[in-house]
Amino acid sequence: MATRIREWTVGLQLVEEDGTTTARAVLDTGTATLTGRGAAHCNPQDVDIPQIGEELAAGRAMRDLSGRLMRAADHDLEAVGAGPAPRPVQTPLFGWPPESC
Repeated sequence: MATRIREWTVGLQLVEEDGTTTARAVLDTGTATLTGRGAAHCNPQDVDIPQIGEELAAGRAMRDLSGRLMRAADHDLEAVGAGPAPRPVQTPLFGWPPESC
C-alpha cells in the first residue's frame, strides 16, 4: 500500500472586546472547510488576564470544531453504508452516574 500524505490547516482567530473573548477555528482540508466557535467571559470580580480568556475561547472553539469533524465523519460513514464508530461510555465529572438516578 502506498503512503498518502495530506496536510490540513487550522486557522484560529481571537477577538477580545469588553471582557469577552471569542474564537473562531477554521479547518481547511483543501476540499472542504469546517468552522468551530468558542467564547470566554471575564467575571467582573476576577482579574482580567487576557491569556486565560484566549486559552478558554480557543479550547472551546477547537472542541466545537472537533465535534463537527466527528459528525461529518459519521455522516460520511453512513453514506457508504457503515455505521458511526461506537462512542465510549462517559463517566460524569460530578454527581451520580446517569444509570443510578
